[in-house]
Amino acid sequence: MIIGIIGGGQLAKMMAQEARKLGLGVAVLDPQEECPACGLADYRIAGSFMDGEKIRKLAEISDVLTYDIEHVDVETLKELEEEGYQVHPSPRILQIIQDKLVQMETMKRAGVPVPKFVKADKDELEEKAREFGFPLVQKTRRGGYDGKGVVIIRDEHELTKLLPADSMLQEFVRIEKEIAVMVARDQYGNVEVYPVVEMVFNEANILDFLVAPAKIPDEKAKEAQEIAIKVVEALDGVGIFGIEMFLSEDGRILLNEIAPRPHNSGHYTIEACLTSQFEQHIRAITGLPLGSSELLIPAVMFNILGKGYGKPRVVGLKEALSYPGVYVHIYGKPLVRPLRKMGHVTVVNRNLDKALEIVHKVKEIIKVVGDGS
Repeated sequence: MIIGIIGGGQLAKMMAQEARKLGLGVAVLDPQEECPACGLADYRIAGSFMDGEKIRKLAEISDVLTYDIEHVDVETLKELEEEGYQVHPSPRILQIIQDKLVQMETMKRAGVPVPKFVKADKDELEEKAREFGFPLVQKTRRGGYDGKGVVIIRDEHELTKLLPADSMLQEFVRIEKEIAVMVARDQYGNVEVYPVVEMVFNEANILDFLVAPAKIPDEKAKEAQEIAIKVVEALDGVGIFGIEMFLSEDGRILLNEIAPRPHNSGHYTIEACLTSQFEQHIRAITGLPLGSSELLIPAVMFNILGKGYGKPRVVGLKEALSYPGVYVHIYGKPLVRPLRKMGHVTVVNRNLDKALEIVHKVKEIIKVVGDGS
């Protein structure tokens, strides 16, 4: 069986590693000549994620299609699905996810708790913002990720910060913690839900580090898992899904965003769980039984973000690996740029506080820098 992946980044690489372990073949579509997943692929097609002809070519050499990025040509994928090609998660889901307003409307109809929101077209942003009330969060309907396309407007004086794009204006939630849950669902409706994790973001709104399990009451963890399952079942999703949520200061759990693919908040599962998110995704989309999502050991994960520009050079690897329970993943991206995700580190320890202590030390040691810095 050949798994066709649209996208050849780090998520595709880690999917391909799991596919290989199960004896499955891999085909990748990516515009980069040296994409992280390219070295693991049996077939590589060079091309844009929006190139319908190249996507169709990938489908013709694959038994099932999936993707590691949402910004792809959905119309071609819908045509392929209608023609009988296997595409998981369905492009119908991808179409919902690509538009943040449609995503929230769909979830609200399904009874999923969401922040208050309103549609705001490009030419009515200021008027809608005043009507909605401050503070608020503007999210552009399309194209945003890792904090891009998101602006906080605290009062009328900050209306000049509004992004000129069709948007959704959303309630500014006073957050106690940002949390996430990975959910796997197979073609028969079976579900595996992972522990709730808590996330800390940096100034650029990129995940800085993550703690598994989240330090929240058991009843709140159970509620978050139930909401995450409800989201995936409402979508009739097949594959792995990252469900990001807010735990508000007043105790509400509200949906933030959905990722229909392996997700940054699930990287810890490689070392900490019986079945990683990547193996789970491969199992789900190929009709294999889902694995157990049981957490074997507490974990803390942090992203290694690029420093400078140029070809990557890893600094501090030897010293970082001298600490117990440290696992380093370098993605193999050919070029560094500031804040680009170049790898991640997971630290496991029976004592979560000890894992956090090690993380804060290792974060200062290991770097990926550009040779042109």
